[in-house]
This record gives sequence, C-alpha cells and structure tokens, in this order.
Amino acid sequence: MKNKLLIDIGSTYFKVSDNENLQQHFRDFNKDIFDDLKYKCNDILEKYKKEDIYICSSANGGLSTLIIGTSNSFSLKFATNIAFNSGINIIDTVLYQDIKTTSIPSDLIDVVIIAGGIDSVSKLFDEELFNYLEQINYSNIVYVGNKNDSEKLSKRIENLVVLPNIINNKLQVNEDELKEYLTNLYQADIMGKEDIKHLYDITSNQIYPTPYIVNKTLPLINNMLKVADPFILVDIGGATTDIHYSTTLVNDNMIKNNEYDRLVFKKLGVFKSKESLIFAAKNNEFVYELLANMNVTENIFEEQSDKAIKVLMKLAIFLVLYKVSEAHPQYVHLKLNLLKSIVLTGGITKVLKDEEVEDIVGFFYKKILNSQIKPNIVLDSNYEIWTLAITQK
Repeated sequence: MKNKLLIDIGSTYFKVSDNENLQQHFRDFNKDIFDDLKYKCNDILEKYKKEDIYICSSANGGLSTLIIGTSNSFSLKFATNIAFNSGINIIDTVLYQDIKTTSIPSDLIDVVIIAGGIDSVSKLFDEELFNYLEQINYSNIVYVGNKNDSEKLSKRIENLVVLPNIINNKLQVNEDELKEYLTNLYQADIMGKEDIKHLYDITSNQIYPTPYIVNKTLPLINNMLKVADPFILVDIGGATTDIHYSTTLVNDNMIKNNEYDRLVFKKLGVFKSKESLIFAAKNNEFVYELLANMNVTENIFEEQSDKAIKVLMKLAIFLVLYKVSEAHPQYVHLKLNLLKSIVLTGGITKVLKDEEVEDIVGFFYKKILNSQIKPNIVLDSNYEIWTLAITQK
C-alpha cells in the first residue's frame, strides 16, 4: 500500500489508511458521505492522486437478490455461492418446485437470478415462473440456467439478461460471467446513489463492495495476523454480520476456484438492524442462559448504553455461530468442531476485548457443541485486514 490511500465506507464508520496510519471516523448521518469524508480527512485526501486512491463500500447496503433455482444441490447452491462472493445480499431463495406455495416478497428486489439444469436438458420452466415474476417487484433479472430454455424465457420476460449457464455438463460451477454481471450491477447501483457516486470525484479506480474485498483478503491474512487453518472470519458491523469461511469446513460437491465462501446475515447488525437482532435473541432457547452468564437480564435490550452495545455484539457472535452450527444451520452447516481460529473484524473490534469474545465462544462450544475445546480467537484490533486486498484486481 506504499503511496496509496485506502478508504472503506461502512454503514456506521469510514476508515482511511495510508502509509502512516489508519484512522476510523464515526459517520455524521446529517451529512453527505462525500462531504463528511472531505471535512474530516481533506488534509490526507489532498496528498494523493485519483489513481492512487482505492475505495470499497458497504454504506449503500449492497444489492438485494432473489434466487430461483430448480435444485437445492446445484442451481440454488451455485447461484447463492456466486452471489455471496460477489458481495450481494440474498433476501430469499426459491426452489422452483415450491414456487406455487412460496410467499411473495413485498420489498423491491434489486436483481432476480434464475438458474437450473445443464445445457443438455430443456423445458424446466413453465407458466408458474411467469406468474410468480408478475407478482414481485424487481429492477433487474438475469438467467444463468440451461441454454435450451433461454430463448423461451427471453420472449416472455422483459429485459431479461441471459448469461452462460453457471452449471457445466460435468456439474461444475462456472462463475465468471455472473460474478462480473453482479459486480457491474453493484457499480450501477453506486452510481445511482448521490452520496456514493460523488466518491468518484476523488478516485479513478472502481469502487468495490467491502465483503468482496474482505473475501479476497482471506488468502493473504497471515501477512497481517497469525491465523491457523481452517478458520472463519466474522465481520460484525452496524447493518449486517458476515461470515467468511474456508471451504474445507463444508461438505460440498462444488468444484470452484474459491478457497473461501461468504454468508451474510442482514438482520444481525448492532445498529441499523438492532431490533431484528434482539428479536432473534429473544427467540433463541439458549440466549437467556447466556444473558445470565453475562450477569444481565433481558432489560438490557431496552437500554441505550455502552454496556447494551457490548451485549448486542456478544449476542451477534453467539447467534451467527448458532445459525451455521449443526444445531440449527441456516444456508450452510459449518464443521465448527474442526475450527482452529475465529477471526473477528468490523466495529466489534473497537468494543470487545479478547477475553470477552473468548467467554462467548467458550459458552457456545460448551453449550451447543458439548466441547471444552475451542478455537483460537484473533481480533483484527485495528480493523484493517480489508487493506490487504483492496488494490488487487
């Protein structure tokens, strides 16, 4: 990062890293992001040329995505994996055979992805798909399924983007075209948001989603922190909690280039999605015992204090581990009993100490996994691992 300025715009903080140090600033939500950044960091910004400034952002919340697939084992799994690793937020997945009974999302969806079948099959989709699509509100739609059905769908679905099948005839994943499409869509989304697109006034480089950059960081992580494989990285922020994990932790028949995958939990942030985090906590059978272990009661949920924020962050750690454990896997079941390290990054690293995280992880491993052995805890205390990969193409 010599002679380069690196900036990460988050939902709550923005971070600025140059040759000398890394600064973290709490955002002023009464100001445009660009104006706030200029006000607080103009002396640093003026030292660098546009081509030497690199920016990633999660401040606009990312793209919301609905995926429709014909099988859980292939089309849904492949499309979900590609979307997550492109920094995209998935609001729901629909197994095509259940489309008649699937609830209709009420919110506007940024992009719908349709996938299914290898190129040697055809006639997988019928009127049920078109009826379903008429009931939902979306901005973009892309087809990455079998080649034979593409013409039929193009005639019936307005503005459908057709890309090569994400499943080849050997049942391997082909991710490049869909990943590029989603990344470009993210760029278009940024350019449509006034407070984000102004950032191009100070950089000539592409602005990428922060989760995409973090995932690219993971193979390089030992350049900064001592982390033993296999590991997971938990990024707890104001709007979401993400897990980035080694693919050795899942039983998966996918053959792909990525060593690491990502899951996002949009309802487990500690500021913007605080209410949904509390709701998830109240509905978990182990949380009240965990609260007692922390010497607090559920009244803490009503408090506005530093102590309450600490409790919420601890709950986010517990809940996200619970959601990927064998107790109640959501999206994917990780082999947490094989973990050697848990790396924590995001706003949590400025609030919790190592021993506080170890207490929560210890409670989880003892209570949920019935194990006295727990992985090593590594805190990205300067909140800077994103700087490892931001300048990489």
